[in-house]
Amino acid sequence: MPFLRPRTNPQTLWREWDRKAQKNGLKRTVYSVNGDEYTGEWRDNKKHGKGTQIWKVNGARYDGDWENGKRNGFGTYSIPDPATGEYKKVYSGEWKHGKRQGFGTNFSSDEELFEGYWFNGKKSGWGRMYFTDCSVYEGEWLNDKPNGYGMLRLPNENRYEGSWKDGKKHGQGKFFYFEKGQFYSGVWNEDIAKCGTMIDFGRENALQPTSFPIPQVSTKEAGGGMDNSAIVQ
Repeated sequence: MPFLRPRTNPQTLWREWDRKAQKNGLKRTVYSVNGDEYTGEWRDNKKHGKGTQIWKVNGARYDGDWENGKRNGFGTYSIPDPATGEYKKVYSGEWKHGKRQGFGTNFSSDEELFEGYWFNGKKSGWGRMYFTDCSVYEGEWLNDKPNGYGMLRLPNENRYEGSWKDGKKHGQGKFFYFEKGQFYSGVWNEDIAKCGTMIDFGRENALQPTSFPIPQVSTKEAGGGMDNSAIVQ
């Protein structure tokens, strides 16, 4: 009598293959069809927990927290340096739904970085920006631009303190010219001083004071007189 091989239930095989294909818990590196690779934790076939993703298209790398397949929590995004091949940090901080959100530090270059708050992938809230030319802005941001109250300190230590809108001086503000021992206080409109007062201060310690102090301007009105500093319009 010939040996008969027992029949295998196709449904049983399918269920076993499906069970092996499910991704839950800690897994070794899993490769996507496009060449991306992920090493870390899973839940219900989605990246969830701690993990590292490397994108094939540009070699970028993310190390950190995941939730339901998206970067969520704390993590660091880096890209390879073309010269050395070593990874350089681009952003390190909080994420939500795959975008920068919360407090984090962004490295635009070796000389330029931003540290502060993000919302939906953009600088929003309080933050401090160090620029390549050594100037520094510290204050409020909205949609990647200074908005609200903030201070810009220039490399020569001159600075502006006041209101900003869409990245420009706008509203009430003061500009301090420390090398001349003067400051302007008044109203700005899209980076242009519109109406205000120029005042001398600390001329004795200024590096390059003006040849003559700003004269006092006297205006007379009915019932008395009033002295003001020079008015700029």
